[in-house]
Amino acid sequence: MQFPLYIAKRYLFSKSSNNAINIITIIAATGVVVGTMALFIVLSVFSGLKDFSLDFIRVSDPDLKISASVGKSFLFNDSIAGVVNDKKIKSYSKVVEERAFFSYNEKSHIASIKGVDDKYLSVNNIDTAIYVGEWLEKDIVNSAVIGNGVSAILSLGTYDFTESLKVSVPKPGKGYITNAKTAFNSLNLQPTGIFRLTEELDKNYVFAQLSIVQSLLNYKPNQISAIELKLANNVNRREVIDILQQKLRSKYKIETREQLNAVFHKMLNTENLVSYLIFTLILIIALFNVIGAIVMMILDKRENLKTLFSLGASLKEIKKIFIYQGFLLSFFGLILGLFLAISFVLLQKYFGLIMINSSLAYPVEFTIFNVLIVFFTILTLGFLAALIASSRISKKIIS
Repeated sequence: MQFPLYIAKRYLFSKSSNNAINIITIIAATGVVVGTMALFIVLSVFSGLKDFSLDFIRVSDPDLKISASVGKSFLFNDSIAGVVNDKKIKSYSKVVEERAFFSYNEKSHIASIKGVDDKYLSVNNIDTAIYVGEWLEKDIVNSAVIGNGVSAILSLGTYDFTESLKVSVPKPGKGYITNAKTAFNSLNLQPTGIFRLTEELDKNYVFAQLSIVQSLLNYKPNQISAIELKLANNVNRREVIDILQQKLRSKYKIETREQLNAVFHKMLNTENLVSYLIFTLILIIALFNVIGAIVMMILDKRENLKTLFSLGASLKEIKKIFIYQGFLLSFFGLILGLFLAISFVLLQKYFGLIMINSSLAYPVEFTIFNVLIVFFTILTLGFLAALIASSRISKKIIS
């Protein structure tokens, strides 16, 4: 064992004759433990919230989406059908989407109307988000499924056969509108279900059958806005994208679920980074206790250091003693803090110690990535704190 490390361990685990130094050391160690716990728990909570939020996105958005590079629509022909009928693609759905004006009982709202075919539920599990009514029913003419936000804004429920939901879109064409009454295509929809996902989705989407929306927009039977894809299990998504792009060329763009929700992902990552930086700053402040404890230890062991120096220990070796001491103090505080924090996170994850409401536990997620972040953050800051403290040692102190 190296001489400085041996002395550092002795200084760390043996009591000082000065009780104040023992108290300061305990406070410093406690600060490292609490700081480690706080950082890991916060990162785990944000990981849980991120996964919790992304679960809603996974329900509403496909693995991949193919749309036209230019324009709002394209024709679904045999060539495109041959491309998407691939063993690496589990299922696909044709959709038409457009912004529209909705009105009901003198209330109005602007949202997107999305026409979907019969395969849509094999690509997206949005039917699992319906909490009132049912998914699009073929038996009901012009049936629709609306978001909870749309329902609240328009004061609209389901199966209200006395009053229909009116949807209007501008007729395609050029020039100025001369007659507002003939400038729009309109139809009446009958809501059969209400879904609830996120606030943004809830107030911005109304689903209807594909053929109805195509008719509303004056589209041809094979004219669509996009093709949504669900990939087969255990396939390389990047490889599938490259193959599709090679076959479809530049006329079409292929977007992943993350690209479709780029702003949302950026917001989550930014929140996570800001939280990490804030708690790292708190840790830096807490590690000033480590610096203080080491400086006090240097002053307390001043006579011992003089003896070591007289016996042949170099100034560099004496500095290493306190670098090792500060590092070990941070390391053992880190291990204990991680043990307590991981235990709490796992208990919260599987037993729901803290509840948001009576049926929903506060989401947390245990990841090795978070463990590594905390581990290297604490060790780096602890080493820097020990380095700063040991720099106070000079020949004047030990000679």
